[in-house]
Amino acid sequence: MAGSLGDLGGLLRQAQQMQRQMTAKQEELARRRFEASAGGAVRAVVSGDRRLLELRIDPAAADPEDVAALEDAVLTAVNEALRQAAETAAEELGKLSGGLGLPGGLL
Repeated sequence: MAGSLGDLGGLLRQAQQMQRQMTAKQEELARRRFEASAGGAVRAVVSGDRRLLELRIDPAAADPEDVAALEDAVLTAVNEALRQAAETAAEELGKLSGGLGLPGGLL
């Protein structure tokens, strides 16, 4: 019985250490910036915690006759930057979890 309690204590310490590492990595990722553009007309920058930080639109892209094209460019740039941030976070946090297959909400 004493041996199994020691094993449990060791597992608990490992879990706490992993949690600290995950928290540190999430903080590091939040400071990173991910950038994407759509045809040079729109540039989006998001943080690693998936907040939109910047959105730049080339004035030449603002054609009142074709607003739909600008809307598409904005969506494309923002979604690509968000995809990069999410992919990087999954990669980096996956390394720490050692492939435990934790659901995204637990990372």
